Amino acid sequence: MAEFQDKIQHQFANVELLRVALTHRSFARSGEKDWLPSNERLEFLGDSILGMVVSEFLYNKFPTKSEGGLTKLKSLLVNETALFRVSEALDLGRYILLSPEEERAGGRTRVSINADTLEAVFGALYLDGGLGAVRPIIGRYVISQMEKIEADDSFRNYKGELLELMQGRGEGMPRYEVIEERGPDHEKTFTVVVFTNGRKIGTGLGPSKKDAEQEAAAEALRTLQVEKEQSNEAAT
Repeated sequence: MAEFQDKIQHQFANVELLRVALTHRSFARSGEKDWLPSNERLEFLGDSILGMVVSEFLYNKFPTKSEGGLTKLKSLLVNETALFRVSEALDLGRYILLSPEEERAGGRTRVSINADTLEAVFGALYLDGGLGAVRPIIGRYVISQMEKIEADDSFRNYKGELLELMQGRGEGMPRYEVIEERGPDHEKTFTVVVFTNGRKIGTGLGPSKKDAEQEAAAEALRTLQVEKEQSNEAAT
């Protein structure tokens, strides 16, 4: 446990909290150890602490984003897959206490077990040292992924961004129309046009209607950004 404490850069005043955080229910209930507490209660607490810290960060970083936009970003940072990646970075799996049966079944590398244990560690950190103890590790390993999300277009929901922009302007909902389908059923290409107030502002192509709509929305956002910049230049 000393090695893991060095990794997370926190020395527990109450090491028992960390031991419980690393105890999977299969270990707690196996053989003579059925009296041991598992990490499930700490996982419950850690999930809430993680959500609060990430929500506060997003609220302050994106002052103009709507509730829906903030929720979308939070879901990209706080999900089982993202938490599993953090657990891999910390090599958390090797420290988890598992029953022999769970160990043989591959529990040490199971996504859900690692993600749940990480949340339990967050809960233990909070109980041991308050928010001051848990914020740094959440910042280093969870919130730090925000830069990758912002830089990776595959994470962006262009349709959602366009809808949010249009509603903010009081211009209603964008309308998407498939204007062409080409190719055989197993290899189709869709062409979609997006309109706002009857004006075409974007066209997109893709292997599915959904992908084509995203491309059309992306082009629409670029078009509107150019128009905004031109309007600002004309006003100066």
